[in-house]
Amino acid sequence: MIETLLVFPAPPPPELSQCLDQNGWVWKAINNSDSALEDQPDGGWGGGIIVADSDIEGALTLCKQLRQTENPLVPILLLTSKGQINNFKINENLFDDFCITPFHPEELEMRLNNLFFKFGKRSQPGLINYGSLILNIETYQATIDDSPLDLTYMEYELLRFLATRPGKVFTRETLLSEVWGYDYYGGGRTVDVHIRRLRAKLGEEHANLISTVRSVGYRFGQSRWGS
Repeated sequence: MIETLLVFPAPPPPELSQCLDQNGWVWKAINNSDSALEDQPDGGWGGGIIVADSDIEGALTLCKQLRQTENPLVPILLLTSKGQINNFKINENLFDDFCITPFHPEELEMRLNNLFFKFGKRSQPGLINYGSLILNIETYQATIDDSPLDLTYMEYELLRFLATRPGKVFTRETLLSEVWGYDYYGGGRTVDVHIRRLRAKLGEEHANLISTVRSVGYRFGQSRWGS
């Protein structure tokens, strides 16, 4: 299951939001502990990313508050500049790992995957989970409600691309270039046909996993803005 990450502050630095979106993380930005409680998903937060660049004391205070709730937030990744490391008191257990800014996207993604897998917040390597949908990227197999899906190669690739970027809207042109390749000369109708087939194979109960965004394109799963 893909869980929602708490990200502080709102809005987060553009390079952070871009990295999270590109790697398929579901997240929502908050500005304080009150909004963290008010905006908490039904299943709770999957973890947190706290940016401490501009206000290290405020960031650490927020970490402490999030740890002291009825359901303490774990894991927490702290993003901070090299010059602020001396302000950390490891024995306070306010965060679980940190990453120096400016960060390299590959390093951030590696730290997130390692940290969240360690705490059982991320699927095992090779699997993509979204609710009852499971994609095995090594065997090219897919199941929904433990029942196998009979997908063609391109149907699988389209579903995999969308499922690893939940909540994000893609135009037909983007899907053509990213899934079929830049040298593919088919039109947007190709995408529509494959989306229709995927919905049929997902079944009536799960067809709405792929929604149509009028005049734009398609989105897998829920938008983090709740629409």
